[in-house]
Amino acid sequence: MKKHSARVAPLSACNSPVLTLTKVEGEDRPRENVVGATDPQAAASAAGVESSSSKRKLHCCIRVTTVQVRKALWGVVMVICVCSSWAGSTQLAKLTFKQFDAPFTLTWFATSWNCLFFPLYYIGHMCKSPERQTPRQRFRECCRFFGDDGLTPKVFFTKMAPFGLLWILTNYLYLQALRKINTTDVSALFCCNKAFVFLLSWIVLRDRFMGVRIVAAILAIAGIVMMTYADGFHSHSVIGITLVVASASMSALYKVLFKMVLGSAKFGEAALFLSIVGSANFVFISFVPLILYFTHVEYTSSLADIPWAYLCGVAGLQFAFNVLVNFGIAMTYPKLISLGIVLSVPVNAMVDLYTCEINFNTVRLIAVFIICLGFLMLLLPEDWDQCIIQLSTKLRKRDEPAEGSVEAGAATGLNWRGRARTSMSTFAH
Repeated sequence: MKKHSARVAPLSACNSPVLTLTKVEGEDRPRENVVGATDPQAAASAAGVESSSSKRKLHCCIRVTTVQVRKALWGVVMVICVCSSWAGSTQLAKLTFKQFDAPFTLTWFATSWNCLFFPLYYIGHMCKSPERQTPRQRFRECCRFFGDDGLTPKVFFTKMAPFGLLWILTNYLYLQALRKINTTDVSALFCCNKAFVFLLSWIVLRDRFMGVRIVAAILAIAGIVMMTYADGFHSHSVIGITLVVASASMSALYKVLFKMVLGSAKFGEAALFLSIVGSANFVFISFVPLILYFTHVEYTSSLADIPWAYLCGVAGLQFAFNVLVNFGIAMTYPKLISLGIVLSVPVNAMVDLYTCEINFNTVRLIAVFIICLGFLMLLLPEDWDQCIIQLSTKLRKRDEPAEGSVEAGAATGLNWRGRARTSMSTFAH
């Protein structure tokens, strides 16, 4: 789930060495010699300056291309890692419930791992940043994200607590859905959260209206209906589909409210935010698993019967997924990271097909396909139509010189024929 984007845009921060290099080279270019070159020596120096500037521009273009290729290669790695972590956590959670049927305890345990975000960020900050700050200094600087007064009790209960509850509800409903239906349907239906984000952003944040995204939202809703129809509207599957759609809705509400209330965050601020969510979950929500245990709702006879390896595996994979989604934009494009989420659907389908836990009828295949298609349509940029027009214009311009050269060749042939006739007539005279 993509929850944070950098206020000082991460992509701009990553590209800043290239952009700054281009800017410095442009500023260092001596324009006086180029404009005021009158004598041969000045002309020679101007030619030297132009050649050096052209070399610098060429070097700059090569550097930009290298950065883009590097980001694309990192994007492939990110797609594989995001897909593996999301599909792996889903499959492992399904296996966990066969031995330890406790979705809320698993949610609480996995969310508590968010406490590691800020310590890991601080370690990376110490390795990369030239200025050395103590953990307290870095913490206070990141706390400015919540306001001039920092993280006060009022800010915590009015701004942090609602997001913590939405986080827990999203994961808990997702895990509850895994208990009812197969992982393929759950992962495919959860992809509808991107359509819900668009609809909420359009209504609440007044984002730009885009027809293609409306079509994608309609496809997502149609996929939900078809997925429900695939099992014949049985109560068991309907409950599972309702749970995962509710989870996707909570995820979309989380993202839109974060944008509306807190705006966007830098990497350190996002790490601190997630660490506070994990710490608050551990401190304030720990009594709920205890109540569920003593009331035998989520009960186990002894601690030795709990599959700790599965629990740690699910928590670790979800933590890795959130790290990649929130901080992977430092190395690659956000669209590629989102692509890893939708690719987890065929991965889960292959696992379900291998374990014989799913019946792939025609309706289910069509539903999964149109949901994934709607997700991919939502990844299109806002100016996708202009890009297509520009591309078609460039392709047309490429064809025009070829036609022009044919016409020029024909005209040249006619000229030669005219000259030949003229010379023959002259010779006859």
